[in-house]
Amino acid sequence: MPPGLLALMQRRTRPPLALGILVAALCVVTETLLADLLKQITPERSLGTLYLLGIVTVASVWGLWLGIATAVVSTFALDYFLIPPVGSLTLDKAEDWTVLAVFLAVTLLAGSICKLSRSLAIEIDARGEADLAADLARILLHAPDLKTAQSAAAQHLARTLELPSAVIRLGAIPDDESHMAFPLHDHGVPVGSLLMPAGLPRATLRRLRDRVVPSLQVLLQAARERQRITDEQAALRRVATLVAYGAPPGEVFGAVAREVAQILEAPHAAVIRYEPDATATIVGVWNSDMTPLGSRWPLDKGSPAELVARTWAPERIDALEATVGTGELLTVLRDMRIHCAVGCPITVGGRLWGAVIAASTSEPLPEDTEKRMLDFTDLLSTAIANADSHDKLEASRARVLAAADATRRLIERDLHDGTQQRLVSLMLELRAAESTVPAELEEVRDLLSHSTQVLDEALEDLRGIARGLHPALLSRRGLEPALEALVRCSTIPVELNMGADGQLPERFEVTAYHVVSEALTNAAEHSDASVVHVDLTVKDATLRLSIRDDGMGGADPDRGSGLLNITDRVEALGGSLEIRSRVGSGTSLLADIPIAND
Repeated sequence: MPPGLLALMQRRTRPPLALGILVAALCVVTETLLADLLKQITPERSLGTLYLLGIVTVASVWGLWLGIATAVVSTFALDYFLIPPVGSLTLDKAEDWTVLAVFLAVTLLAGSICKLSRSLAIEIDARGEADLAADLARILLHAPDLKTAQSAAAQHLARTLELPSAVIRLGAIPDDESHMAFPLHDHGVPVGSLLMPAGLPRATLRRLRDRVVPSLQVLLQAARERQRITDEQAALRRVATLVAYGAPPGEVFGAVAREVAQILEAPHAAVIRYEPDATATIVGVWNSDMTPLGSRWPLDKGSPAELVARTWAPERIDALEATVGTGELLTVLRDMRIHCAVGCPITVGGRLWGAVIAASTSEPLPEDTEKRMLDFTDLLSTAIANADSHDKLEASRARVLAAADATRRLIERDLHDGTQQRLVSLMLELRAAESTVPAELEEVRDLLSHSTQVLDEALEDLRGIARGLHPALLSRRGLEPALEALVRCSTIPVELNMGADGQLPERFEVTAYHVVSEALTNAAEHSDASVVHVDLTVKDATLRLSIRDDGMGGADPDRGSGLLNITDRVEALGGSLEIRSRVGSGTSLLADIPIAND
């Protein structure tokens, strides 16, 4: 069978019926003329074989019914033009009906073969499409990176379809002289284009348009959804890890802003917290220097933050530069050339805690941005709540510590200016009275002397209590003189090394003093050490305090309140305290306190 006829038989769709009728008529006419030329040298009944080619062709390409019609017409033509008496239809002989039966049998056979061939071709094509879809699915759904997978999928598509090239690119790309673009959509949203070389055959273009592109779109949707879920899970793990390791709330909120921006592919993002006074505090930012961390802004009417606070729902502004309003926040956003902004509420414990704002300076953010942000922030709400609770706890601990220190200072001042002064006055009066007692009253003089001595010892105990509450020297002259006085009172030799220039904020100096005081007290009472090394440095806005001795070690923070108290003090300032005390290896304390948090 000629290759061209075989290709026609295997076509999924038949050529137009009108064309089939024309071809059938031409075949009958041509075959009749040819038979008329050959009837001088060929028996009349043998001339019927010439019509078989036309019958087979028509039945194979246009189907059984047109093939039967061609067989009937061919029988009439044979009888009318070639079998005597020429020019009349007799059909009264068995041979005529035999010819018709043969023609019909050939028609049925050709039609059946054609149908089977077409079914096999369709099955082969279906298997080929299924194999191609399976290969594309394996490439797109198992690759770690979607952009790399798109390139690999395009290359495989070109190899399978035997095309010069194929490229998958993000965004809608128009046709040009060298490429034909097939748009790719994700739930109606343009997400990319399949670029093919111009000038491809119609059959290839039809296959691409009808079968390959729809399949590729479905796979890309699944791949994008898988990538989105994978990215969100990875982002959640990173944020949850920060929360689990006790990262500062500012770092957690900054990570939330960064993850939201990267997932949405937005240039800017911020996490804001609503305050009771109708303002919003920037607690986390990504790629923005004009809205500094910790700054507080009024909720300008019409701004993304105000819309979310008013509706408790995701809100969008697609042309922020055209909005009405002259508030501070709107002015800053316009100065940043923000064109599109999408805000999504963050609810914690059933209340509106804040919002996440994503912004773009050029094209509007995709239509599904609100849904993706809402889904992601819902998943992040627990992490945000934990970070917020941690923030409030740290602030509460700092307030408690500041209140306790203020109370200590007040008690120390009351003891120094009140009770201590009265006791000193009483002691002076007793000594004056002792000097006026006559010699013969020696027992009275001894009693007054003993009372004066007891009162002097009580005064010294009172001074010790006052120093323990809050050393007056620390308030008057600063940390270094106070530590030097503490070292002079130590029963163990102490080597003090001060590397801090200038005076630190008071609460940091008070904490450093109490850490050194507790460490020296423990060393004197428990360590049996021969020397204690105290090093205090301030570098990169961090106060570092190192205290180590060469004693017996074995200090256990859980067995006493002293080490726990200084640990709470250090952590209340956002710092950390590390205690190492192996038996026989001495004890070391290392405190790092960020002064930038002050």
